[in-house]
Amino acid sequence: MAGTYASVFEYCAGRCKSVVHENAYLSDFHHCFSLPSNSSAGTDTNLPEARLNGINVVVGRQGEACDSACKSRGQSCVPNILSVLNNCDIIQKHMSCKGACLASVGPDKPAEVVHNAPKHMNPGSCLYTQTQSILSCGGSHQHTRRLCLCA
Repeated sequence: MAGTYASVFEYCAGRCKSVVHENAYLSDFHHCFSLPSNSSAGTDTNLPEARLNGINVVVGRQGEACDSACKSRGQSCVPNILSVLNNCDIIQKHMSCKGACLASVGPDKPAEVVHNAPKHMNPGSCLYTQTQSILSCGGSHQHTRRLCLCA
């Protein structure tokens, strides 16, 4: 499902409710954004990704925020479920950071440290945050590439 939505509520309503029956839900879950919370490793990563139906996982350019990465594709970033991507296994699946996966603080997560970053930043590493509340569509860093959700 591609398109631009005025709010997360509009997106959820369009994704979860049937247009045939005004208030009928398409699934028994009834909540688009009630996805399991993240942990950095050792979890079943198939369930969260399976529930991203209609949402694209996008890798941004170096220094680019998810808002910009999604906008360049004619879509909007979906901030409420960025935590689904904030998982080492998922980051490594979509990005080229096959080495270390490190906890980091900042709104530019989940991300990959670019290979030409200064050595002390661990080039080629995947980054996730243990503070889910700071995940943001607007976060960026000059030495990372973001992993984003766009719809």
